[in-house]
Amino acid sequence: MGLLSILRRLKHSPDQEVRLLLLGLDNAGKTTLLKQLASEDVSHITPTQGFNIKSMQSQGFKLNVWDIGGQRKIRPYWRNYFENTDVLIYVIDSSDRKRFEETGQELAELMEEEKLSMVPLLIFANKQDLMTAAPASELAEGLNLHTIRDRVWQIQACSAITAEGVQ
Repeated sequence: MGLLSILRRLKHSPDQEVRLLLLGLDNAGKTTLLKQLASEDVSHITPTQGFNIKSMQSQGFKLNVWDIGGQRKIRPYWRNYFENTDVLIYVIDSSDRKRFEETGQELAELMEEEKLSMVPLLIFANKQDLMTAAPASELAEGLNLHTIRDRVWQIQACSAITAEGVQ
């Protein structure tokens, strides 16, 4: 399960390009996740000012991944990247319980966006390597994911640093 199962359901021909939009609050681990997917060094990550784009091959799929910064002042610009999105990947810092309400509100707003309607959603419950991380099941319940009926969605526990759960 995970990203590849969503891609297989979405695209019948794996040689097609797939556009992934990587969103989440600042410090959730989006860029680390992107670098891990691209098999790059994750030891020196700096906060994203604007966006990062990476194109990569993964099991026959050409992935174009757009990693958009998550600072509060950047979030209003997220909507400029919604067009032609095939999969929305939303990253949550599972250890930052003080921001669960904020990340839930941002996700709920994304689910209301017309340009993202019907776009499959993959939520990475990141930082599972930390002792304070909430399990993915707790996040799913707190975010009311069971109420999402207009799209395929999945939550995946992971650690972008160790790569566990990323593939």
